[in-house]
Amino acid sequence: MVRITDVARHAGVSASTVSYALSGKRPISAETRQRIEASIRLLGYRPHAGARALAGSRSKVLALVVPLRTGVDVPVVTRFAVSVVTAARRYDHDVLLLTQEEGHEGLRRVADTALADALIVMDVQLRDPRLPLLRALDRPSVLIGFPAAPGGLTCVDLDFRAAADLCVGHLAGLGHRVVALVGSPPEVYVRGTAFAQHVVRGFTAAADRHGMSSSVHPCEATPAAARALAERLLRERPALTGVVVHNEAVLAPLVDAFEALGVRVPGDLSVTAICPDESAERARVPVTAVSLPSAEVGAGAVDLVMRKLRGTPVPEATVLEPRLTERSSTAPGPVR
Repeated sequence: MVRITDVARHAGVSASTVSYALSGKRPISAETRQRIEASIRLLGYRPHAGARALAGSRSKVLALVVPLRTGVDVPVVTRFAVSVVTAARRYDHDVLLLTQEEGHEGLRRVADTALADALIVMDVQLRDPRLPLLRALDRPSVLIGFPAAPGGLTCVDLDFRAAADLCVGHLAGLGHRVVALVGSPPEVYVRGTAFAQHVVRGFTAAADRHGMSSSVHPCEATPAAARALAERLLRERPALTGVVVHNEAVLAPLVDAFEALGVRVPGDLSVTAICPDESAERARVPVTAVSLPSAEVGAGAVDLVMRKLRGTPVPEATVLEPRLTERSSTAPGPVR
């Protein structure tokens, strides 16, 4: 347990100076305050819950809560994290990255210390157990993602349900009648991760509306799993002509697996995806895809939380409309 005397020793000041900086009872020079703030962050000191962030000042740090659970696509998470950091620097703020699965404890630790002024929370679940605490905290928070009941929270994200709808509608317009969703790893659905669930619902509803036969297939994020799923789809769904991929890690391996099995993309099978533009563009067969706007979402989350810190009213829901870019991976379906 780090004590106030440890912070004082590290910052080169007295314990009473640290106490005054925390309580605001006496003025502290800006240089001394900055040294104390740096020592608190470095040592992980946790003042008493009643001692708010350095009185009369802020830490100028935002906490980005992104637990690296199993099934999480780290490259995609990294894009969002970079976008948050970049946007935070425009406000002269740093970002504290919290990657452990700590639930209430991790959020409470940040809230009860001077570590961060506000929180941005990722990997939101439909029935996220952290939501009651986030609603009760006395510091601002923004969720990247939409839980089932977002009332009283501030959320921003791509409209994943509409994104899936857009992919299915594109395939339907090309005449495809049998489609499949290659989704996230199974554990992502077991946890009830919000964006994955929204994609499934959007995909299924759109396929039903267009009178298409559809199926959903979670897939581990490995080339071997992509190959096994391609073989299974060809065996169990021989009439399949359209695929929506919502799993960036298997996008290229899946296309390779189909073609190794004698299925041409897009001659025999049209492939769409929800993924970053870079992934869609660099594929051997450039993929028709709905862009994953990590930069816009990350910047939007930071803008919202900074407005909340200033006491400016913000909308509870900020939804980014999906944009589909047609590339070489889709073509008209077979004539029936």
